[in-house]
Amino acid sequence: MSMPSPRHVLILGGTTEARRLAEILHPARAGDAGCERPLPGVRVTTSLAGRVSRPTLPPGDVRVGGFGGADGLAQWLREHHVDALIDATHPFAGTISFNAVSAADSAHVPLLALRRPGWVPVAGDDWHGVASLEEAAGVLPDLGSRVFLTTGRTGLAAFAHLTRQWFLVRSVEAPGGPRPPRTEVLLTRGPFTLAGEREVLRTYGIDVLVTKDSGGAATAPKLAAAREAGIPVVVVRRPATPEGVAVVADPDEAVAWLVRRLSQACG
Repeated sequence: MSMPSPRHVLILGGTTEARRLAEILHPARAGDAGCERPLPGVRVTTSLAGRVSRPTLPPGDVRVGGFGGADGLAQWLREHHVDALIDATHPFAGTISFNAVSAADSAHVPLLALRRPGWVPVAGDDWHGVASLEEAAGVLPDLGSRVFLTTGRTGLAAFAHLTRQWFLVRSVEAPGGPRPPRTEVLLTRGPFTLAGEREVLRTYGIDVLVTKDSGGAATAPKLAAAREAGIPVVVVRRPATPEGVAVVADPDEAVAWLVRRLSQACG
């Protein structure tokens, strides 16, 4: 008797959580793919946007590049017989999350958003919340003159008009496009340590930090270092998750959701 095909899970990835989820799910392909197991055998495909030239690849199948909008993603879901879609992209990925909602609805595929919790200020923090990079640029002149900009290599144009501030821009790959005239680029990849972040602030004489509310532990030490140094932090608030989408905070919760959904699919 032939064995049933493994259930196909598509992860929209690029985050630590997405890679961890793929690591958990990938071994489930081995052995019985039937419905009697707590987690039926699954085939895992992770989709990466392709913005980083040498990404850390997760286990399982990997595809790189866009889908061609919501319609293209819906077509891919149908053609590859996807049984569940998990949006584990960066909290600031933006468009892809809304495309996922439309595509999942069109292809009748259950959708889950995996979002690490945002950061929460603690005693001693001097945070200034803003809604966008443009708003962050607007408050900087009142906060400092030597800026540690940790919002990634895109979006520097929002700060390009600031000629009096000096910027240290940290990113995985070299940024392109307009940037502030007084800019130094620090190419490196997290996770970062508290000792290392203290050294960055001291070495470059940083007096204000700009970050997106990405959440997670990999880049959080910069917040502790800024707190210790009494440095103000401009925090760009993350966009809201599309309405009506189930949201979990960690890969284990995503696995529990998959167990429920795939068990239901088994009838």
